[in-house]
Order: sequence, then structure tokens, then C-alpha cells
Amino acid sequence: MDKYQEQPHLLDHHLEGMMNSLLEIVWDSGSPPPLVHLAFKFLYIITKVRGYKRFLPLFPHEVRDLQPVLDMLAKQNPRDPETWETRYMLLLWLSMICLIPFDLARFDGNLVSLEGQARQPTMDRILDMAKCYLVVSDKARDAAAVLVSKFIVRPDVKQSRMADFLDWMLSMLSKSSSQTMEGTVIVNGMLQALVNTAFPLKDCWVYAATVLECLDSCKLSESNQMVLRKLGMKLVQRLGLTFVKPKVAKWRSAQGAAVQNQKREVSPAEADDDDEEYDIPAEIENVVEQLLVGLKDKDTIVRWSAAKGIGRITGRLPKELADDVIGSLLDCFSFQETDNAWHGGCLALAELGRRGLLLPSRIPDVVPVMLKALTYDEKRGACSVGSNVRDAACYVCWAFARAYEPAELIPFISHISSALVIAAVFDRDVNCRRAASAAFQENVGRQGTFPHGIDILTAADYFAVGNRVNCYLTISVYIAGFSEYTQPMIDHLVNMKINHWDSVIRELSTKALHNITPQAPEYMANVVLPRLLPLSVGSDLHTRHGAILACAEITHALCKLAQDNNRSVTYYFTEKSLEGLKQIHQEVCSQHKSIFNLECFCTLIEKLSLSKMPFRGDPIISGWQWLINDSLRHLTLVSSAARQHIKVQQFLLLHVVTLNTKLEILLLSFGGLSMGSYWFLNACFLDV
Repeated sequence: MDKYQEQPHLLDHHLEGMMNSLLEIVWDSGSPPPLVHLAFKFLYIITKVRGYKRFLPLFPHEVRDLQPVLDMLAKQNPRDPETWETRYMLLLWLSMICLIPFDLARFDGNLVSLEGQARQPTMDRILDMAKCYLVVSDKARDAAAVLVSKFIVRPDVKQSRMADFLDWMLSMLSKSSSQTMEGTVIVNGMLQALVNTAFPLKDCWVYAATVLECLDSCKLSESNQMVLRKLGMKLVQRLGLTFVKPKVAKWRSAQGAAVQNQKREVSPAEADDDDEEYDIPAEIENVVEQLLVGLKDKDTIVRWSAAKGIGRITGRLPKELADDVIGSLLDCFSFQETDNAWHGGCLALAELGRRGLLLPSRIPDVVPVMLKALTYDEKRGACSVGSNVRDAACYVCWAFARAYEPAELIPFISHISSALVIAAVFDRDVNCRRAASAAFQENVGRQGTFPHGIDILTAADYFAVGNRVNCYLTISVYIAGFSEYTQPMIDHLVNMKINHWDSVIRELSTKALHNITPQAPEYMANVVLPRLLPLSVGSDLHTRHGAILACAEITHALCKLAQDNNRSVTYYFTEKSLEGLKQIHQEVCSQHKSIFNLECFCTLIEKLSLSKMPFRGDPIISGWQWLINDSLRHLTLVSSAARQHIKVQQFLLLHVVTLNTKLEILLLSFGGLSMGSYWFLNACFLDV
């Protein structure tokens, strides 16, 4: 059955036949108990693959099935760890049978048995079963919650037992502590039952305020159990929905309303309902506050539940109150907040946009936040956080494509399209690149206003952006050929990527700058290079490393471009830029020494040499020679992998010969190499 996990619908044609075959064993009075338990175990495996909601209607649910199933469940041992599948399936089966449209009092008959003892009414028997299994620690607890949600809202049960059963659940919830293992199990069961019940009937809202008050006293937000916090968030939002009218907000944006109405049939009365002011209970403020706090939870599943709750409740509020919720939501996007708050805020914005609840008047406030979220990358020690924020920001862009008319987004198209292209090509994480590509595709299809949308989408589709090297070195060059994206891509690499904590990203970024330079040589020479030169002698290790490599790659690209156009190699350089390139190693080496310096300076010397810069006879050559000798002397102080990498780079420095470096001195510099490597170098020099 596990083979069907990805496409469980393939089992649908066989579900009923498999169930009937197994239930024949269950109904057979001659079947030994181990065989019955095995049949229920197989039923559970099928249910696990296909899902109990699809499986539930296939259970026999006639009137005659009630008592046998109830008796079978009564014979089970709730604490037996070997037969929990039997109890789980029987509880699900009972939850289907209890939907029969007859008053359960008809099944009681004469409650006095033959022995003269009073028998328990069927309604009470089912409720006692539910109470028993709501506090167990195995999966039968989940099935008991399903049973409660379906049974307690029956008209006869709701009228005579619902209040007492809710009192029992709230009492168990109040007395149990989520800090203990036993208390966690009980709280979990009560919350599942309350969440599944969800108070769908109009006359059940009178209990909602009491349940919300009890939930507040439990302080689930302080629990260290993620499941309890998630269930608490789901219950808060469902209680909140009982306090407001189940109406469709007339003030929604037209495009978002059209998309939502395709998914939900809206009656004419709902659609034409005037957005008149009506009394909003005070509890709504409490609910919204808890949901906003839930957006900052440390677990994604809790934040996602809170975001969906924000979207559902905001859609039922008057326009002014809904705008207040959006204003409070935007407070999540400050740099004093954690990445959790940014992620939850993006999810909530996407939900509001998808439902048409972010009006066009709010676009100028939301778009700058979204653009910051698309590049959110907060450094934490030796790494960074924020990939989930960037992924959620792509979801916001995807939702906006469906929420607004093209004319409403025209003023922001250039910023959004550039940001999505940059994320699709230059993001470190493959899931973010693919999310950005999907959002770009959605905007191209629905908005139709993205510059060169089809061409870019063809080159940077879902599969093409899966390879990071291909994105940086190939796809980026193609997209940079469109003038609308050239400068934003260059600025992003210079501002965000050459100082990245991951050295691989820094190196790929500098190579990408090399490849993109022919698209904007003047901008590279007059703006980017002067900006990089001060960074190359700065104090931050990562920024210095990336800036030096970027200077080397851009210089090499500019010189090659000048040579191809039959111009002087210094055509694109000012005197100040040339002097800055010559002085990098002197300023840095006098203050900072690191393995990054050794590697990037070797690359700088190599690229300047390949560029045939006019440094012949300049004292800078002696400085480079000293740097090479010094790096070789200190090879024993670095790791073996880094040592080999630097040695390989020394091979590349043979190009220094073109700058009149003495052959004998350079060969002696490689004294740490093997004799074979020595003769290889000799041969290389002879070829030169």
C-alpha cells in the first residue's frame, strides 16, 4: 500500500471490495480474535494511505450496525498497545453510524434488562466511549475526536447532552497541565475534539465565548508542544468565525473576489449584501490579537494556521476593521522582528491577497515590504536564516497576480518583475528559485505586463532553475541581455551576494559579474568598480573576499571587451581605478592575513595578468612576488584541502611571466611541490 502514497486515488475503484472482504472476517462469529485484529490492522493501512475522510462513507452505516459495533468497541482494552488499530477503526466506524437520522432514544427500548438491572442509554454509552478514548495516548484519540465532532452536533444529543459534555471537556482542559506528559495527552484530546466540532450550527455560538475564555486561561502559546499550539491556533480562529456573520465582504477587490467565487458558490443574497455596519463582539479583538501573535510562533505549521485564520476572519469584517487588521499585520515587517515574524506576515499577506482582501489602496504599503522579503537573508553566526521568508514572499507575488487587475499593478511592475527574476536566478536555495519561477509564471499568465515575460519564462522555468551554477553563469547572462533587468541584477550581486556568508555563492556571483559585464561595461567601470574598491580593503572578511574577486573578474572582462573592440586595455579605467587595483594587496596584507586573502589575491594577480595590464616595470610586481612567496611559506599553517587549492592557483600564476617576473625566483617559490610538479612548471615556462 505504501507504493500508492503519492497517488492514493488509484485505489478508489478497489476500496469497497477490499473493505468488504475484510469486514466479512470481522462479522464472522467464528473468526478468532487475532484474525479480527489483523483484519482491522489491514483496514487501518488502507485508511492511512487513502485518508479516513474518503474511506469513512464506505463503512456499513445502517441502523442494524449500531449495536454490534458499539458492543465490539466495549469489549476492547483501551490500554492494549497491540490492538490500537482495532480501536481506531471501530471509533471511525461508529462516527459514521452515529449519523443515522433517528432519535437514539428509539434504540433503548426497555432499559431494564432481564436480570433487573438498569441498562445505560445508547447516547450515554457513545459519549462514555468518547470520554474514555479522548484521554488515551495512541491514535485512537484522533478517531475519538472525529466521533465527538459528528455525534455531539446531532439534534437530539445537542439538546440534551452538549452542554454537559462541553463542561466536561473544558474542565479536563483547565485541570490538565501541558507541562506533563499525561496532561499533554489530555489537552491534545480535548483540543482535537473542540477543533473538529468547530461549532458549525448557528445556535452553538453561545458556547464560543466560554470556550475562548477557558482557552485563554490555558496559555497554550507558552507550551513547548508544537501540536498543542497548532490546535490552539486552529480553535481560536474557528471560535472567531462564530462571532461574525458568515458573509462575503462586498468591499473585496474585483479580481480576488472573482477567483474566490469560482471556488465557492456564492448566493445572490450574500453577494449583494450591503456592507453595513453591524456590531462586532469584543471577543473578535482577542481572537485577532492571538492570531497576530501566532504569526510569530517558532514553528511553521502554527504560523500557517494563524495566517489562514487572519484571512478567514478578515473576510467577514467591515472594511474599516479589516484595514486595521492589515495595518497591525504590517507591523510584523520591521527589522526588530525575527525571521519567524517576517515569514508569518508573508503567509498572512498572501492569504489576504488570495482572498481579495488587500485593496489596491494598500499596494504601495505592501509592495516595498514584499520586495524586502524577497531578499531577506539574516546572518546568524556562520550561516544565515530567511529562506522560508523568501519562499513565502514568492507566495505573496503569486497571490497578487490573481488578486489585482493588471492596471492596478502597472506602477510596480518593474520592481516586482526584477525582484522575481533575481530570486529565480540568484537565490541560494533551490526551493526559493523554483517558487520565484512559479510566481513569475503566474504573473506572466494572469497579468501579461512583465517585460519579456515569455522569453524569460522559457529560459528560467521550474526545471532550468534547479541547477545553481547554470542559473548564475548561463541563465543570468541571457536575462541580463534585456535592458530592464541588467542593472537590477548587477546591483543585487554587488549589494547582496558578494558579501554572502557562503563562499561558493560569493565566487559564483563574481563569475556572474564577469559574464554580465559586456551587457553594461560603462556601468561596471564607472559605478560598480569604484564601489567595490573601498570594500576590497574593508574590515569584514566576507565582504573583502567577495569584493577582491569581483574586482578581478570585472577587470578581466572589461579588458577582454576592450581588446575585442581594438581598444587599449585601459580604455574603461580611470587613473584612480588603476591605482586602486594596484594598491589592494598592500593595504589588506598590512592589516589582515587569512586563507581567503591568499586565495583571492592569487586570483587577482592571475586576472590582472591575463588582462595584460600595463604594469611592466612597476614596483607592484615585486609586491606580488613577495605575496606569492609569503603564501607558499605559510601553506603548512592551513588545512590540506586549502593548501592544495592554493598550490593549484600557483600554477595559474605562470601568467605573471608576461609582466616580466623573473623565471628563477618564481620556480624557486614552488619548492614545496614534488619534483614532477617542478618539471611540469619548467615545461610550461619553456612553452611560454
